[in-house]
Amino acid sequence: MAKKRPQTKPAKAGNTGQAQVTNGEIPVVGAREPCPCGSGRRYKACHGRAASHAVTELVQRPFEGLPGECDWVALRELVPAATVPLTLKGGLPDGVPSVTLATVLPMAWPALRRDDGSVLVALQNDSSSGDLARDLADTLERALVAEPGTPVAPRRVPAEGPRLQDLLDADSDFSPVVHSGFEFWIPESADNSNPEVTASLERANAAAIPTVKLTGVDSAYWCETPNKNHLRWVMPHPEEKLLDALARLQAAGTSSLGPDTRLVGSFRAHGLMVPVWDLPTSMTAEDCEKPAAAFAERLAAALASDAPLTLDERRARGGLTNRQVTLS
Repeated sequence: MAKKRPQTKPAKAGNTGQAQVTNGEIPVVGAREPCPCGSGRRYKACHGRAASHAVTELVQRPFEGLPGECDWVALRELVPAATVPLTLKGGLPDGVPSVTLATVLPMAWPALRRDDGSVLVALQNDSSSGDLARDLADTLERALVAEPGTPVAPRRVPAEGPRLQDLLDADSDFSPVVHSGFEFWIPESADNSNPEVTASLERANAAAIPTVKLTGVDSAYWCETPNKNHLRWVMPHPEEKLLDALARLQAAGTSSLGPDTRLVGSFRAHGLMVPVWDLPTSMTAEDCEKPAAAFAERLAAALASDAPLTLDERRARGGLTNRQVTLS
């Protein structure tokens, strides 16, 4: 067996030729590079340990506290093409006419600073840490100072930094606009001759599932698939309370949205539950509006009940629990 390398003691500044810095000033560097603190050790064996733990610790509800948390979850996990104008604390910087959240951008760019200075930030990109809100805040900050006409490249996010909750106005509106395709990538005045963007647009449009946001209830999205349609509804209620309420409705035979519809299970995504209904192919988003509003009233009554579950309700709850799928 190879001998374990003894841990090197931090060197004094006079021995390294480099002044030591405090923890709050230590930048993120490559894992095998010398630690900027001046210890003489590699970054991964020194301050990189704490940084690695900080950026990988999972935040269960990264969008908690933001306006429209349920819609953030829907746009991250369920909706192919959508945009939302974002309002920053303190207003927009000079030269940035607007900031828009998008589900995805061409070539999987994390963000794009357009020629006119406006910013697009993509929501459905991979996360380099366990906190989506910190990843997106880092991308947004870099996009605000990027050169106009350039995308923002992915990078490893520093262990400490602002989150979306620190950058966005908590009192602003969050109203997603769902699109049938990704033509919003290209402004009407832009040159559409970039072959990479054109090819990426064609691929994205071909893969997009037709999706519509209901207007009568919050955060419910109808989608069309070849064999059946679905309603996927992101709900803010605590999971255990929501499961009890859905079980009460299921046992009472009132959990459907009408004839030939069925509550089939739910997703878990970013700390919230997303009940899912199967719908017949003939049922449009508009057809869902009244049944969804009526279901919301039944659900509110079931959520308000503190009565113990009956045997049938416990059985229904068990079935719903077995049909949960975790997305994130």
